[in-house]
Amino acid sequence: MEMTLPNILTWLRIVMIPVLGLLFLLPAPWSNGAAAFVFALASVTDWLDGFLARRWDQASPFGAFLDPVADKLIVAIALIIVLVESPTALVAIPVAVIIGREIAVSALREWMAELGQRASVAVGMTGKVKTALQMIAIVFLLYRHQIEGIPTWPVGLVMLYAAAGLTLYSMVLYLSAALRTLDRVEQG
Repeated sequence: MEMTLPNILTWLRIVMIPVLGLLFLLPAPWSNGAAAFVFALASVTDWLDGFLARRWDQASPFGAFLDPVADKLIVAIALIIVLVESPTALVAIPVAVIIGREIAVSALREWMAELGQRASVAVGMTGKVKTALQMIAIVFLLYRHQIEGIPTWPVGLVMLYAAAGLTLYSMVLYLSAALRTLDRVEQG
C-alpha cells in the first residue's frame, strides 16, 4: 500500500474516531463544540481525499476499500453519540435507518462485487446529496448551541430526517439497480 496524501487523509479520519468519542465523554462546556469540529474536519477530509485521489490520479484499490469503511465508522459513531446524548425514539428512528442502510448497502455492494457487477451499485448523486445533508446534520446535532440565533439541534434533527429519507430512497435505487443487473446476469 502506497502512502499517498488521499490515503493519509483516510487514515486520519479513522484516527479521529476515538478522538470524537473522547471529546463527547469530556465533562467540559466546550466538548460539544470540539466534537462537532472534529466531525466537520473528518467530513472535509472525506471529500478532500476523493478529490485529490481523482485529481492526482492516486486512486488505489486499498483507498477504494478504506475510504467507505472510514466514512461509515465515523458516521455510525457520531450517530450513536447523538443518540446517547438524546435517547428518544425521535432520534433513534433516523439513526437506525441510516446505520441499517449503510450495513445493507455495504453488503449489497460486496455481493455485487463477488458477481463482478460492482459498477451497477456505484454511488450516485442521490447518495452524495444524502451524505452532505447527513454530515451537516450531524455537525449541528453534535454542536447543540445556537449559531447566530439559529437553534442547531432542531435544524439538525430535521436535516437528519431528510437525510434518512434520502437514505431510504437511495437504498431503493441501489436495490433496483442490483435486481436489474441480476436479472440480466441470469438471462445472459
